[in-house]
Amino acid sequence: MFIKKAKKKVLLIAEACDNHFGDIDLAKKFVILAKKSGADAIKFQHHIPDEEMLPMVPKSSNFKISLYKFLKKYALKISHHELLMNFCRKQKIKYLCTPFSLKAAMELNEMGLDTFKIGSGEFTDLPFIKKILNFNKPIILSTGMSKIGDIKFMNKFINKWRRNNSIAVMNCTSEYPPNFEDLNLGFIPKLKKICNKFTVGHSDHTNNIFTSLSAVTLGARIIEKHVFINYKSIGPDREVSISFDQLKELAQGIRIIEKCLDDKKRIYQKERQIEKWAKRSIVSTQDLFPGNKLSEKNIWSKRPGTGISSRLYFKYLGKIVKKKIDKNKLIKNSDLI
Repeated sequence: MFIKKAKKKVLLIAEACDNHFGDIDLAKKFVILAKKSGADAIKFQHHIPDEEMLPMVPKSSNFKISLYKFLKKYALKISHHELLMNFCRKQKIKYLCTPFSLKAAMELNEMGLDTFKIGSGEFTDLPFIKKILNFNKPIILSTGMSKIGDIKFMNKFINKWRRNNSIAVMNCTSEYPPNFEDLNLGFIPKLKKICNKFTVGHSDHTNNIFTSLSAVTLGARIIEKHVFINYKSIGPDREVSISFDQLKELAQGIRIIEKCLDDKKRIYQKERQIEKWAKRSIVSTQDLFPGNKLSEKNIWSKRPGTGISSRLYFKYLGKIVKKKIDKNKLIKNSDLI
């Protein structure tokens, strides 16, 4: 099960959105590049415009045509999604999809989609969410445009209808692209406490990789990033997308970071070699003779760390020398009474 894999590794989802412009061959290229870049999954969107919106839905960007007209022209059909799902199996990468209407969800369910991604706009759409929950399949939900109260409400609602751990919630800011000060990545640990039965991730609409890497360090176990192929193509998601070169760098960064997230503190074998020269020992600062007392005037700490540790310095003050110790020598227990 895809979401359960997040317990062992951070999952990276490449979001193709509508940057394929309805071209099935271009969509397949997204799949191939996502796999090569190190993504664990490639996600598409299933739009049936008349089922999800009214034609006069307002615009939220400077994109030339309305979202309704764009989707009428470029949205993938369910037959395309079936082809892409089978193509993903051959490429050995997970196929995911976001339905934006109940009809789209039902088509995907009948097609055999085994993990649903729900966008922020539908997060609090109770009748829609209940229907998706009734499919009894893993679900990833984004929480953009939601307050803490909304998230707590939906956490209770989802737990009422689904008592298993096949749910993931994504920290998200639905700005395209967002202001950095609006991301509030520090909310991720709080989201983990609120939705403590669910996997927590981060859906990132910035056009860089740094915020996603930061989200991983804060506990996100799933990262979703929009991707594009052609720098010259302009679509409604272009400004929030990264290139596949950036995606590859992000994947590499995530794999490095997840190795660094253990909460243990110990001295490792490679450190032992450094410890020998880098730590400090108690050293004589002048010639010492039998009967002399060790004091702050005649001993101090210097490298290497192969002698008596300098953390014992104050315990050794006042000890009596039993044989001559030359200046600038490691103090040994055998030199003392």
